[in-house]
Amino acid sequence: MKQLIFSVTLISILITLPCILFRKPLLILIFGSVEKSVMDNALSHLFITTLFYPFIALYNAGAASFRTSQNSRLPIAIAFGSNILNILGNIFFIVTLNLGVAGTAISTLLSRIISAIIILILLKQPKQDLYIDYYLSIHPEFQGIKQILKIGIPIGIENGMFQFGKLVFHSTVSTMGTTAIASQAMVAMLESFACQVSIDMGLGMMSVVGKCVGAKAHKQARHYTIFLTKYAWIACFICCATILFPIKQITSLAEMEPENTKLAIWLTRIVFTYKMIFWTPYFLPSYGLKAAGDVKFSMITSHYLCGYVKL
Repeated sequence: MKQLIFSVTLISILITLPCILFRKPLLILIFGSVEKSVMDNALSHLFITTLFYPFIALYNAGAASFRTSQNSRLPIAIAFGSNILNILGNIFFIVTLNLGVAGTAISTLLSRIISAIIILILLKQPKQDLYIDYYLSIHPEFQGIKQILKIGIPIGIENGMFQFGKLVFHSTVSTMGTTAIASQAMVAMLESFACQVSIDMGLGMMSVVGKCVGAKAHKQARHYTIFLTKYAWIACFICCATILFPIKQITSLAEMEPENTKLAIWLTRIVFTYKMIFWTPYFLPSYGLKAAGDVKFSMITSHYLCGYVKL
């Protein structure tokens, strides 16, 4: 656990610094020539949100510890409180202080910092199955770090492939003007919400399948992988349908321009139709594979799928 905290802190800082220093060349490289107002807002937002990388890394490390100890309620409670704080912060910084895009970034930054502080404080309590006695005593042990990176690097590459595909997509959208950008942002938000239940079931699957594999109960591991994938598929279908049918009413809450709303509705119908059919069968079984230590298969398939999508 100490090596995990040390690793994610160091890696997140190493990622944060170049993102801050080279944020403008990075945005120009990815998105090319965009409207000046869009670029200015992107630079402001990226600078502030980049600062929370170490805090979200520390929160995830702490949450992983509690899930391993079969205490998944605590990370959920902290995440719930963080989201409420983020919403209230958005209202304060955007509506009251009129900070615009920067206001959303500041609100997110503060909620991430508070979440990380809370979970690190709770992780020091000796009543936990896994706890850290003294954070300043943490020092690198390369054998432990090697074991973490052996699993973490392939998973990171896999996730990175999909994120790179999203960057390619966003780069293309950014050249289409503010209408396409606003509509795509709305769809991305709805898409993230629709698959959240399935992702949470995948995280639960990792804990269950990991314990089964550790106990050499491979038939049980296979059973729970199939069982949870099936119910995650049902959950994804229900969530997508819940958004898809009242999509006109949902998009009206954003008070976008009529052209933006029309495009967002059209995109949502296309994306959610695909998502209800194909998303769960790929993503959920990969959680079971990762829990069993097989991280290379999902990494390789994500690599070729990302290449196919780009082509």
